[in-house]
Amino acid sequence: MIKRRLGIIFGPIICALVLLAGLFFGPWKINNHQPATLEQASTAMTDAVFQGDMIKNEAIASGKYVAFFGSSELNRISSFHPSVLAQKYKRGYTPFLLGAAGTQSLTQYSIIQSMAKELAGKKTIFVVSPQWFVPKGIKEDYFNHHYSKQHVYRWLTSMEHVSDTDKYYADRLLSFRKVAEDTLTASSLKEVCAGHLPTAWQVTQMNLQLTLLTREDDLFSGIGLQYNLQDKIEHAAARLPETDNRHELHALANEQGQQETSNNRFGIKNSFYNAHLKNKINKMKQSQSNWEYRYGPEYSDFQLVLNAFAENNVDVLFIIPPINQKWMDYTGLPQSVLRGFDKKIRHQLDSQGFTSIDDLSDQGNVDYFMEDTIHLGWQGWLTADEQIKTFLTGPTHTPRYKINNQFLSKDWQEQDPQE
Repeated sequence: MIKRRLGIIFGPIICALVLLAGLFFGPWKINNHQPATLEQASTAMTDAVFQGDMIKNEAIASGKYVAFFGSSELNRISSFHPSVLAQKYKRGYTPFLLGAAGTQSLTQYSIIQSMAKELAGKKTIFVVSPQWFVPKGIKEDYFNHHYSKQHVYRWLTSMEHVSDTDKYYADRLLSFRKVAEDTLTASSLKEVCAGHLPTAWQVTQMNLQLTLLTREDDLFSGIGLQYNLQDKIEHAAARLPETDNRHELHALANEQGQQETSNNRFGIKNSFYNAHLKNKINKMKQSQSNWEYRYGPEYSDFQLVLNAFAENNVDVLFIIPPINQKWMDYTGLPQSVLRGFDKKIRHQLDSQGFTSIDDLSDQGNVDYFMEDTIHLGWQGWLTADEQIKTFLTGPTHTPRYKINNQFLSKDWQEQDPQE
């Protein structure tokens, strides 16, 4: 009788635990994402999508979507944003936006690694922004916000030999408290820094956690995708002419830019100026005279991105945006800093065979080119679209890259662009 009562009490609990274990540790895939889910994810720009594998990898594997890597400029929608123009004029490709505030080179390398198989041999767009290249590199808060243990464990457990790239990446990860304070991750990374593969016991532990992380990705990465940019994209597309006429589009870009920058002398969007600058504008005068973009670890972090693209024969168009010239003049940001950044990053790209570059860094004085202080605006995105459209609708070329790991060195980080 007692056994029967215990069975009645604990039987359902045991069954539930068995089912739960099967749910999280079973080898099967639970979700097959519908086309509508992938469409929502392409403009949702959520960390669940960035940090996981399922949705973004399915989208790129489908061939319908093109990965657009960048940061906060990707979520500033106007009628001339790549997602709007591609939808309005049925370009045959749909941008899958992989970027938000703080998704700099380290985060992008993690994302690229996680979808290497899907990206291999394909085309992609990468927006590389000057403001990433501050002397200390990515801020700890930005790194923590976008960090993916799932991506790091997949990299560590699939490693067959330790390369210079792996050593640099492991050492760089250990410089962040969030990673260094995780005992399993830190000990595994220290093995890599020493030139060794993680131990068998470390791999076993990571694989166990990776099973859980992958199941969470499968179950929950689709949550919240309804909060995306699609409504803004459709509204912006409705303001465009029916035909893709460059003359009409440039005239419309001037018209919209003029309407939306009417309350300040810097050519900055009214809403941004009111929210972020108006009440402290006097304090901003000459406030950036000591800013620096020519030195720091971001240059080697960016080399990680180049190494990943080269390893997977990804054909990349790099877009280098300018900074709002009127804002530079007001805040005192030296022109030599921007020119130095551009010279250094161009050398890093050109010398390794990354020759598809849309360098817009000297266009910061063009009216309505920038939406605010650092982000592409109406004319800016429209000008970039000339190269984006040609690149993505033209023939695919097999790139010939010549990777130079000297760009992972401290010497390169501190190299004077004028030398």
